[in-house]
Parts: sequence; C-alpha cells; structure tokens
Amino acid sequence: MADVTTTSGGPALPGEVTPVDRQALDEVVTFTSELIRIDTTNRGGGDCAERPAAEYTAERLAAAGLDPVLLERTPARTNVVARIEGTDPSADALLVHGHLDVVPAEPGDWAVHPFSGEVRDGVVWGRGAVDMKNMDAMILAVVRAWARAGVRPRRDIVIAFTADEEASAEDGSGFLADRHPGLFEGCTEGISESGAFTFHTADGLRLYPIAAGERGTAWLKLTAHGRAGHGSKVNRANAVSRLAAAVARIGDHSWPVRLTPTVRAALAELARLHGIDTDVYAEGFDPDALIASLGPAAALVEPTIRNSANPTMLDAGYKINVIPGHATAYIDGRMLPGTEDEFRETMDRLTGPDVEWEFEHRQVPLQAPVDSPAFRGLAAAVERFDPDGHVVPYCMAGGTDAKQFSRLGITGYGFSPLKLPLGYDYAAMFHGVDERVPVEALHFGVNVLDHYLRSA
Repeated sequence: MADVTTTSGGPALPGEVTPVDRQALDEVVTFTSELIRIDTTNRGGGDCAERPAAEYTAERLAAAGLDPVLLERTPARTNVVARIEGTDPSADALLVHGHLDVVPAEPGDWAVHPFSGEVRDGVVWGRGAVDMKNMDAMILAVVRAWARAGVRPRRDIVIAFTADEEASAEDGSGFLADRHPGLFEGCTEGISESGAFTFHTADGLRLYPIAAGERGTAWLKLTAHGRAGHGSKVNRANAVSRLAAAVARIGDHSWPVRLTPTVRAALAELARLHGIDTDVYAEGFDPDALIASLGPAAALVEPTIRNSANPTMLDAGYKINVIPGHATAYIDGRMLPGTEDEFRETMDRLTGPDVEWEFEHRQVPLQAPVDSPAFRGLAAAVERFDPDGHVVPYCMAGGTDAKQFSRLGITGYGFSPLKLPLGYDYAAMFHGVDERVPVEALHFGVNVLDHYLRSA
C-alpha cells in the first residue's frame, strides 16, 4: 500500500491509517449535491429512471480506473457494479452498496427545492441527502482517493449502485442477485445504509447504532367479498363493513414481545451505558420497563421488540348509494426473524372468515452477528474518529437491499457513517420534508468509510 497523504499534507507513517485527502472531502460534498440534482424519484409501479444517476456514478468509477458494468432488467432502471481487486486473493470479498432512487418530494412543502442540491450554511439540502445519495457520494469519494494515492484494499471490494430500492427492488438488487450472481462472487459481508450515525441521548452520550438486523417486509392485500346491493337496504353481507372490521382488528392488535439476539444485545448495551442495573438475559426480563427508562435512546429499540401491522390504504365502492361486492385494503406488516408462522396465524385470526389476505410484497427478516470480526471492525472505524462515541448494535424497523443480497449468502450490516450535531433529527430526514445533511457529517463519513474499507 502506498503512503497516504493526510489532510494537512504530511505523509503517513508506515502502517498508519490517516484521513483521506482534501480533494475527497470536497468531492463528497460535490457528489452528494450533484446526485441530488438528478431526479430519481421512485413512485412505484415502475415509474422511475435511475439511468442518469447510474451513468454519473459509472463515469466517476471509470475515472478512478475501475471497469463499471451497467445492467438493466427494464429500460432506464439502471444498476452499476464494479470490483476493486484486493491484495489478498484468498480473502473473502466485501460488498459496498447504495441505492440511486429516492422517494417523492413535493417542492411546495420544502424550504429549499428538494432537487436543488443546494449547499447552504454548511448543509447539503435535498431529497436523498440522507437516503441515500450521501453514502453513494462517500463511496465515490473514497474510491477516487484510493486511485490518487495508489491504495489497494486487502480484500476484493464490490461496489454496487442499485435501482428500485424504494419500491420492490425487482429492477435493482433483486435483479442483480437473481440474474447476475457472478458479479458478487466471494462476497460474504456487505455494508449499506442506516447505521453508524450519531444519536444523542438526554444525558450527553453520543451513540453510533450499527445495524445488525432488519425486520422482514410483509406488505399485505386484504380482500372482502360480499353481496352487492342498493345502499338503502339492509345488507348483512356488506363487503365494506367486513373489511372495515378486519382492518380495525389489525390496527388495534397488540403484538407480543419477541426479542431477537440483536435487539437483546442492543438492550444490554444501552442499559450499561445508561447505568441501569438489569439482566436482559434473565427469565422474566421486562423490555418495556427498560425501554421506558432509556429516554430518547428508546427509539433505537422500541420499534423492533415486536412485529407490526399498520393499515395504510383502502379501496371500495364507486357510488354512494351502491353497496359494492368487494373491498380491498393494504397493510404494512413487518416481521422479526423467526416469527413468520406466528405472523401468518395472527393475520388469519384477525382477518376472520369473510376477508382473504395475501402477501403483496414479502422479503425475509435479517440478522447478523454482533460478536463478529466484521462488527468489531465497523465499531473500531467509528470510534477511531470519535473516541468518545459509543457503538451499539440495533435492528432496523424497515428494510434495505441487504435482504435481496442475502440470497447470495451475504451478511448485511447498516453502516453509512455520519457524525451529527445535537438537535439534528436523523430519523426525520428519511422520507421527510427538508431532508439535509451537514457537510462536516459527510467529511466524517468519508474518513470512517475509508478507514474501515482499508482495514477490513
């Protein structure tokens, strides 16, 4: 490995890992801003075109000496994959992936146009600033810094920029995993979004949650059938009434606690950091009582100690005085690892005999070990650049492309590092109005990502 230049211009000592160069710090801001300006809104149903953003990333990878491949299942739904060869051919490869699409944004609701990529007062604004064009930009900045310094990692690193993550992933990571598995040969672990961000607690701790699990996706379609008729007549087989009753039961249901190893490890570490004396592995342990004592940090675990099912859409009828013969509803369900049978049985019971249900979209839950060399390496990279920070494992309430890549035997971790200031609501940035990311957070992320990838 060549000497690496520090941000101050001095040479690195032999074997020392130092911050990336000044150009990388500038480029991560530029790339984030320019990617935001490329409108890759994914409205679902195939209404998206990631190709301009894919070409943008491919051009910058090629300029760094890589040979990116552009792949499409559907025209304009473009993915980019490239491989960096490591120095140790016997080492397992690592996947680093980010998606190029974003959710919709209504400009009238924003203080700054969501596709302006404006940099104002040390902050980059726009849809994708956090989810997840910032991480895409970090990856590009690190790869290009390596090209300038002549750096090669120990293990092969596969870079993937995907389409369609914000919908079904059928044109993105699902397509890549199913149709082009050879591009990921040797990959045993992967890193992507939603982890290693600063979470400030009420008592001044800086936590860095690294995702080591995801709840499974269980989007459901409910269909009630009944007897069509005139709206003025009594109808005991009213499809709308049957559907409404089932939806109300689902919405009112209290799911039981189901603690996965990742969540239990998170609770144990959060209790320790908050000085709470409890044994999370003891029989009769009450997670709700502990969570109530964690203050703001409760948000890291509360959504993932149970399954969930939230009604989100209803569709019935075509005229006010006509009782329709059928009605439909949609439910956003999420399942913890090991609970799929329980989830199915619960849905059968809650929907009842008059309402059918099916999976509209389903993806498996994930769980990754928190006592692995990979997790320890991720934690060490964060703590190197914030020695007073505390890494904790956590499980994502939602999901990422790691679900699709898990089909290839790749263990996924959520790791898109950002050091965030007090008062910055990271969770609210995801799919929210006025999404933005501080420039200094991007600089921190580039340094952490660079350090981890070169030492992994």
